[in-house]
Amino acid sequence: MIRLLNICVIVALVAAASYVYKIKFESTRKAEQVARLRLDIRRERDAIADLRAQWSKLDSPVRIQQLAQRHLTLRIVDSHQFDSLDHLPERPAEPVPAGTPDQIGNLLDGRDLATSITPPRGSR
Repeated sequence: MIRLLNICVIVALVAAASYVYKIKFESTRKAEQVARLRLDIRRERDAIADLRAQWSKLDSPVRIQQLAQRHLTLRIVDSHQFDSLDHLPERPAEPVPAGTPDQIGNLLDGRDLATSITPPRGSR
């Protein structure tokens, strides 16, 4: 009877030891997975920081101004080019009548603009 009890206790100890080993193995694997994820997160944050630095370099107004001067034929805006709203022309009294030909459309279609423009009313 004591021998059977010893065998049962030994089997229980082996089962408990294997269960503890399984838990330890899974926790070690999960810890490695967490460490790998933290490393990936750190790499992604570094990549984001690099991209932000590149973006701020590319988005620099000084750099854009230099590129515009090098590649575009723009002139610098003078202060005398601005005017107040008081000097804007008044809105036309009547809109374009419905039967009037479209001058811009004629230009785009390649039609002769001189033949398609009708003189304004009252100028005949």
